[in-house]
Amino acid sequence: MARIGYDNRNDTFMMRDGGSRVKRIMLVVSYDGTAYHGWQIQPSAITIEGVLNEAISRLTGERVQVIGASRTDAGVHALGNIAVFDTNSRIPGEKFSYALNQRLPEDIVIQHSKEVAAGFHPRHCDCRKTYEYTIINRTFPLPGYRNSAYFYYGKLDVPKMKQAAKAFLGEHDFAGFCSAGAQVKTTVREIYSLEIIEDGFDGRIRLRVCGNGFLYNMVRIIAGTLIEVGKGAIAPEDLPRIIASCDRGLAGATAPAKGLCLIGISMGKKKDEGEYEKDTITGGNVAVD
Repeated sequence: MARIGYDNRNDTFMMRDGGSRVKRIMLVVSYDGTAYHGWQIQPSAITIEGVLNEAISRLTGERVQVIGASRTDAGVHALGNIAVFDTNSRIPGEKFSYALNQRLPEDIVIQHSKEVAAGFHPRHCDCRKTYEYTIINRTFPLPGYRNSAYFYYGKLDVPKMKQAAKAFLGEHDFAGFCSAGAQVKTTVREIYSLEIIEDGFDGRIRLRVCGNGFLYNMVRIIAGTLIEVGKGAIAPEDLPRIIASCDRGLAGATAPAKGLCLIGISMGKKKDEGEYEKDTITGGNVAVD
């Protein structure tokens, strides 16, 4: 069996056992992360990446290793994460979604697949990622949201949360909104938008944030901080000072993973001239801007 995979040492794909690379396939992957220990392969643990590798390898007869654009944590969900892999298979790129969905469990679904340029890498191009954190704010929880939202029974002050959210917009050093252990060159990130959407019918409050990248647990810490604002424990006018301090101890707690969902990714597609055109990928729908 030929081995086609990702070389972590060089951050590149390669073909082993003397074969020749044929094509690179991109997948738009949606999943319920409840039963998984996150995206990235771990010893003795079931992960999204591991399940995908196994399904693709069974389908193609090759030992394939995918790489994802976003390595989501245990319990986090996705509507449109991106994965790519190289293959010698004769299956057309757009048919992989159909073939793989017959082999994957029902909590992982390929929404779209296509062949992309050989040099396309989901972590080495400009992109915007959109995440959504869902809170159920009512007297009693709703069972249908038990795995996909954080339940809080006390009344949250949504207008104050919206006021505080404005402080996150723009480019900042978000060192205070990053969990320990992150290995990054810089903690500076830019947030393009942060909406707080309230649904009075079922008590849902959705925090939708879009940025050029996020640190480890950054979105969950932002959510936890805004929940503290909603409780009245943090004043909205204190947010600029908290962000500027880069002190993790001043921000709110890390909100539970189950409320977080990767909504979609807008990333560049390399042209011959070295420029990029944008593919907007959200929940499996792909459209060129």
